[in-house]
Amino acid sequence: MKPLFLSSLLAAALMAHADELPFTRVPAEFVGQFSPGKSPLVFNDGSPVKTAEDWPKRRAEILADWHAIMGAWPAVIDQPKMEVLETTRREGNITQRKVRVEIAPGQTGDGYLLLPANTGKRPAVFVPYYDPETSAGLSEKPLRDFAWQLARRGFVTLSIGSPGGDARKPVLSAAAKYQPLSYLGYISANMWQALASLPEVDAHRIGIVGHSYGGKWSLFGSCLWDKYACAVWSDPGIVFDETRGSINYQEPWYLGLDPALTRKPGLVAADSPRTGAYKTLIEQGHDLQELHALMAPRPFLVSGGAEDPPKRWAALNHAIAVNQLLGVASRVAMTNREKHDPNEESNEQIYRFFEYWLKP
Repeated sequence: MKPLFLSSLLAAALMAHADELPFTRVPAEFVGQFSPGKSPLVFNDGSPVKTAEDWPKRRAEILADWHAIMGAWPAVIDQPKMEVLETTRREGNITQRKVRVEIAPGQTGDGYLLLPANTGKRPAVFVPYYDPETSAGLSEKPLRDFAWQLARRGFVTLSIGSPGGDARKPVLSAAAKYQPLSYLGYISANMWQALASLPEVDAHRIGIVGHSYGGKWSLFGSCLWDKYACAVWSDPGIVFDETRGSINYQEPWYLGLDPALTRKPGLVAADSPRTGAYKTLIEQGHDLQELHALMAPRPFLVSGGAEDPPKRWAALNHAIAVNQLLGVASRVAMTNREKHDPNEESNEQIYRFFEYWLKP
């Protein structure tokens, strides 16, 4: 897949205002620190990436490495089918459509499409989570209604939940021969296609956001599918960290799926070893900073909580270095809160991030 960078018009707008974006300044104590693992700016043969012209080749190499380990995607669906099951009005000017959308070949998922009453092409955001009701503001879970709050701010939003309904037992399409978290990334690519095909949406201004499980989903979705204009990852754990129970990429419902062995859930231990693609990634020295780098020069925000404290700047410095090589700045942002749960301040930062990057 060829890298698709932003349109020249949008790119010019981003560069014109880049210095104004808050939360992009690395704290002094983390300046020059780089997390361990393979560098995005070193080719597999050990030679350095020296110029912006070198980057597309290295970017393709990173993508190829990860897809080879996790399993290759099938073709992305050009125009996923979307069936409207029910239409209602909310707050007088937002149309809510309960939809059944084609998330993969031979597989559908139910969700909610929220359409503000604005005229013309609008920015849009895909919001994956355990269930679509929470994101659409139809449940009692507080401060996780990203899709609803963004719709109130003029964004078209699409929310869906875990394929099959259970995040720990994801239902993959019959053709899927790859890790569940990569499958979620593939679904994200198809949901970008679904949003881009809507007459109400500007295809150049589509973002993605998710919290926790949805944060992992949005991280893989935006990094592996370069048509997302920007992304927010809310406390997913942006590095592999086997000391944290919630940064559980080793689990079979993420990257540890192994037909020969199902590990006992929990931290990596002698009686619950690494399995599947996760085991291979660790053994080969890979870590998530390689995926972060695939965002460049697209902007992203880490809405960090308990799993992504300020020390994660050491991982983000890799992506910053790639952006510097490409001649752009202020594309990597992080905010921090004490707890894993979102709060009003962190959510407001998320909404302002999307307003900044996706609205004209």
